[in-house]
Amino acid sequence: MTTLILHHYPSSPFSEKIRAVLGYKQLAWKSVVIPAIMPKPDVIALTGGYRKTPFMQVGADIYCDSALICDMLEHVRAEPTLYPPHLKGVSRIFAQWADTTLFWAAMAYNLQPKGAAQVFAKAPPEAAKAFAEDRKAMTGGMTRLRPADATSAYRSYLRRIAHMVEEHDFLFGAEPCIADFAAYHSLWYTRVQTPVMADILAATPAVSEWMDRMAAIGHGAMEKFSAADAITIAHGAEPMPAGQNLLIDSAFQDDHGIALGSEVTVAAETFGPEATQGTLMAATRTHFTLRREDPRAGLVHVHFPRVGYVMRKVEAAA
Repeated sequence: MTTLILHHYPSSPFSEKIRAVLGYKQLAWKSVVIPAIMPKPDVIALTGGYRKTPFMQVGADIYCDSALICDMLEHVRAEPTLYPPHLKGVSRIFAQWADTTLFWAAMAYNLQPKGAAQVFAKAPPEAAKAFAEDRKAMTGGMTRLRPADATSAYRSYLRRIAHMVEEHDFLFGAEPCIADFAAYHSLWYTRVQTPVMADILAATPAVSEWMDRMAAIGHGAMEKFSAADAITIAHGAEPMPAGQNLLIDSAFQDDHGIALGSEVTVAAETFGPEATQGTLMAATRTHFTLRREDPRAGLVHVHFPRVGYVMRKVEAAA
């Protein structure tokens, strides 16, 4: 049985997405709680630079980004499926919208002063400032919605989701799919992490009922685990051969003119632009795999999705 180690923290919305997927597939997993902001030395030892939350570890293989983690978990346990054959295209497109457009509108709404005050109510005053500075560094040149515009957009999106779940128990039918998990986590943050902002949900009771059904899925069988033990596991393991890891596709797809074996960097297009550098071991239609070595974690393979990430060749010094 594959040992799944999720590196996350409780209030992370994208972590809630993966925790819910683990519950849907009734998988056992080990929980490593990581810091919400930098510095993250244990994270960087495994990822080489990627610092977004969550990421999944299987031995010496590190899977970055919640979209890629979902693909990997589908391969670990195919049923119940996240990608029903008749919804394979539309559910992925909806999920990508939910993980980006819906997420940013929801978070701009949630973290208005009243919501932010609730999030940091039990933390020292400097914690809110440190969090704001950390996220500012991650967003770089991104254009963020102003609170009033975010509120308008979020209300509209909630009405549209309501229209879908008034007809079915879940967004596209009687069972949840990837679209449900991608849409749920932003709304979960509103209801669970910033309940002072949750009155926006009152106008769409069908959405709240759908959220109750999603919450009832649970999180699977979780066991607490330490970052030190996770790094020890990585150091003692061998990465799975490129093309034989827990991602389904393996054929080389050369869209960059960069040969396998080249030294490259991979980084997110927008949010969390910190790059990971390594040797390109795979570039398939869905993902990149980099081979890198760390003094603590040893030899690891770090996997990224193609969509939402950019790869660049590292030019040799003159």
